[in-house]
Amino acid sequence: MNLNQQIAARVRLLRAARDLSLEALADRSGVSRSMISLIERGETSATAVVLEKLAAALDITLAALFEPPAASASPLVRRADQAVWRDPDSGYERRNVSPSGTLTPIQIVEVDFPAGAHVAYETGRREPAAHQQVWVLEGQIDVTVGVEQHSLNKGDCLSFVLDRPTAFHNRTRKTARYVVVIVS
Repeated sequence: MNLNQQIAARVRLLRAARDLSLEALADRSGVSRSMISLIERGETSATAVVLEKLAAALDITLAALFEPPAASASPLVRRADQAVWRDPDSGYERRNVSPSGTLTPIQIVEVDFPAGAHVAYETGRREPAAHQQVWVLEGQIDVTVGVEQHSLNKGDCLSFVLDRPTAFHNRTRKTARYVVVIVS
């Protein structure tokens, strides 16, 4: 199963588990019914912004959309088996580092963020609340949480709750690499 098919199955499963119609999920997320249908059939590579809207409407984190089916859960995931996804808009690449389906509320994601890239999420409150930390390993990024802007350099770590619009911007000419740790 490729990653688009995996995301498709995950969105379908989560929508069904919450007893939401396509129309209801469209209303909650602000994503059109036709786009959700395309995503659920694995016929499109949705952007990170669209996937984040769906994740927020389903009360999960974006990282949770990339988890494989529960049947493949293991406390260990080798690098070669970690889900890697590239945003078709910004070109940023995210790798889900954490094993899926384990009994932990922690998710770890590694991001390679290209020079000049910008991604803005219309993040809303989730139940339960999702807490996030962004730790810069290489380069620099600007992170805006609500109206607060933070310039992060190598080694800096920013902590916040995923309950407001959040934007990431790499204003430099070099790829930035950072880790996102999410607890929900």
